[in-house]
Amino acid sequence: MNEKYIELRTRSTFGDIINTYFLFLKHNFKSYTNLYLRYNAVSIILTLICSYLLVTGFMGLASQDFRFGMGNNVATESYFIAGVIILFLIVFVTSLINYSFSSAYVADYVKHEGEIESKRIWNSILNSIGTIFVFILIGALIVFGYFIITMVLAFIPFLGMIAQYGLNFTLSAVFGLTFMSIFSTSKGVGDALSEGFSFTMSNFWRIVLYGLVIGILNSMITMLIISIPSVIIGIYAYFSIESNIDLTTSTFATLIFTFGFAAFLLSFIYTQALSQISYGILYYNLNEVKYNLFLQKKIDEIGVNE
Repeated sequence: MNEKYIELRTRSTFGDIINTYFLFLKHNFKSYTNLYLRYNAVSIILTLICSYLLVTGFMGLASQDFRFGMGNNVATESYFIAGVIILFLIVFVTSLINYSFSSAYVADYVKHEGEIESKRIWNSILNSIGTIFVFILIGALIVFGYFIITMVLAFIPFLGMIAQYGLNFTLSAVFGLTFMSIFSTSKGVGDALSEGFSFTMSNFWRIVLYGLVIGILNSMITMLIISIPSVIIGIYAYFSIESNIDLTTSTFATLIFTFGFAAFLLSFIYTQALSQISYGILYYNLNEVKYNLFLQKKIDEIGVNE
């Protein structure tokens, strides 16, 4: 067994679950991030392309003289629209990859006591691809209903906003726990969704608070990641304005803003993957609280040894 292995199948308190999440990241951050970059290599490239299209499109709309180096007949709106379409596809596809990858990673971590193998994770995703696809279709309907409800709640001052946050954390928990159920126990869509919904409703306030705390902590991670490019962009913009440089027609400014926006998107996508890691840790805790499978296994082993 890996000496740095952290047992996730425990009946932990709320504070201990948060602590376990950070211990898990402490010991597995490097290996997890390396695999994450391999699984998201295409998404990273597409994100850079998307950022370029959005930035150049926006700057082109801001300046009628902006030519993108391709002549007067290029419609800047097409850059912006193409960037928005690619951004939507990136968020959707990458979310699917991250939910699957992070869930498979945590499941493999527990099954093999910390000995992670990329091939097993990939095979696990392939074996569950049909179940994932069906769940995504069901999830799309759930999200559609969620948007309708949030639009109604938007007309209710204050309480509506609180209800929106609660509904958001609830939906995130149901999705996160359902994905974990698919990968940890190989359940079908119906059983996995039922378990995810059951865990969420039976531990509602605990899960909402957990989602809030993890969301804040992951937001801090996002801010740290984008702080460097944000400072660089701020300094460059300040001195450019002082020097009367037209940012909308500067190729260098386009590159700076492109990489800055890409850093923001990539950090958002990465923290989304980390959020699923946190729900994976929560899943094993809730599973053990309800079923006592790991504790019973240890008791049986003691009986055999005696």
